[in-house]
Amino acid sequence: MSEAEPQPSEPSDQPDQSDLPEAQSDLPAAPPPPPSYAAPTPASYQIPPGQVKIRSAAAVVIYSFITLGIYHLYWIYQVFRELKETTREGIGPVVGLIIGILVGFVNWFVLPAEIGVMYEREGKAKPVSGLTGFWNFIPLVGTIIWIVKVQNALNDEWASLGVQPES
Repeated sequence: MSEAEPQPSEPSDQPDQSDLPEAQSDLPAAPPPPPSYAAPTPASYQIPPGQVKIRSAAAVVIYSFITLGIYHLYWIYQVFRELKETTREGIGPVVGLIIGILVGFVNWFVLPAEIGVMYEREGKAKPVSGLTGFWNFIPLVGTIIWIVKVQNALNDEWASLGVQPES
C-alpha cells in the first residue's frame, strides 16, 4: 500500500461526539440578555404640580431683554431643571447654568437637543433639535426665533402631559 492512500479508520474506544450527552451542562448558563431600553411612554413621565411651567415665549424674550440677559440665565436654569426632573436625563440645571454663563453658545444647541430627545423617546416628531441653535447666528431676530421655538416646544410637551397654564 502506498503512503498516499487513505487508511480505513479503525474503531476507537472513544464515543462519537454526536453520541455524547450535553457535555456543556457543567458550564455556567449564558448571561441574560441586556435590559431593554425601550422609549418611555408619555405616562412614564410623572409631573407633580408645580414641577414644570408653561411660559409665554414673548415674556421670556421681553424679560431677558429688560434685565440684560439675567432673566435668560434664570430661564435656562429653570428649563434644564424641568427637563432633568421630568425625564431623569440630560445635563441638569447647574451644569446648564454654568455653560450658560461661561460659554453660552453651547446651550443654543444643547437645550433644543435635549427637548428633541424627550419628544423622540415618546415616539413624537422632534419640533426642535441641536440644529435649532443655528438660528442664534442671525443677530437679535434669530435669538428671538430660537427662544420662541424652544419655549413653544416645551409648552406643547407640558400641555400634552396635562400641565395647565397659570392664569
